[in-house]
Amino acid sequence: GKRKIHYLFEDGKEMAEEYDLKTGQLMSRKWREKNTLGGTGKWQVEVGEPTSPLLGALESEFITESSSNPVFMRKDTLSSFQWRIRNLPYPKEVYSISVEKEQRCCVIRTTNKKYYKKFSIPDLDRYHLPLDAAALSFTHANNTLIITYQKPKEILAAEEQLQKELKKIKAANSGDGDCKTQ
Repeated sequence: GKRKIHYLFEDGKEMAEEYDLKTGQLMSRKWREKNTLGGTGKWQVEVGEPTSPLLGALESEFITESSSNPVFMRKDTLSSFQWRIRNLPYPKEVYSISVEKEQRCCVIRTTNKKYYKKFSIPDLDRYHLPLDAAALSFTHANNTLIITYQKPKEILAAEEQLQKELKKIKAANSGDGDCKTQ
């Protein structure tokens, strides 16, 4: 049910995206670039679930963060960028979300001083588009703060064009799946 696209850029960066086959919606986007010694670095998740820490029998030997800490992740819809922050139990009135145009980021604050987060929107930076406070909204339900930023028409048009291009690409493993032996 997924289509994976892997991009290699001339500057050495890599990007991997996963799309839902039925809806064409972006499910995950990860970036990786070469480290200072020329080896491949770790994947940085831009969209989708953050990578989970090592699981298994050795987990007790590592110091892990509390499972009740807030978890910040991005999960886009077709018409908007969306961020979800789980494990935030405060009521909606406590939160304040603003746009810092000089720093090109959004800021989440709470009046009780329990949570503060700055985050940028890399898609707007790539297209050199300004941040618009009117496109930003938020809601709170089930201990999750959901922040929505409506996509500008330039990004919607570019994504539509990209979807047309992706439909033309033939999958690398699109065979019948059987191993042919002699």
